[in-house]
Amino acid sequence: MMRTEFLQELIKQLSPKLDSTTYVYCTVPKAKYGELEHLKPIVSIAELEGLTLVIPLEQAEAEGLDYYRIFRRITLEGHSSLEALGLTSVVTSLLAERGITTNVIAGFYHDHMFVPNDRTDEAIKALRELASNPGGE
Repeated sequence: MMRTEFLQELIKQLSPKLDSTTYVYCTVPKAKYGELEHLKPIVSIAELEGLTLVIPLEQAEAEGLDYYRIFRRITLEGHSSLEALGLTSVVTSLLAERGITTNVIAGFYHDHMFVPNDRTDEAIKALRELASNPGGE
């Protein structure tokens, strides 16, 4: 199967699912992995400036942590691959054309997209439209 056909098959299987939890990105200077486990991060990334966490909004508020914006997670439930070429680009470009900020985290089985809470309905609609017409015709 050619790469374009493979990509179109992946797009058909997107099956975007909206997580009901609201999330925020926080950073904690000088923190180390595991120290903030009680915050229930679904993502943590060590950066030179500190530990960046994606945590439920309620956890951030309970800890008094600063955050910029509230996000929702959309999981692309169709089985993806860490080797799949172009899927993330297609999806993020589609949402960017609509002015929707997208932060993508690739898991082993699925891609997870964090979009602003107030734009989730638009994002889900756009992704479903893409899945129903992957060739854009």
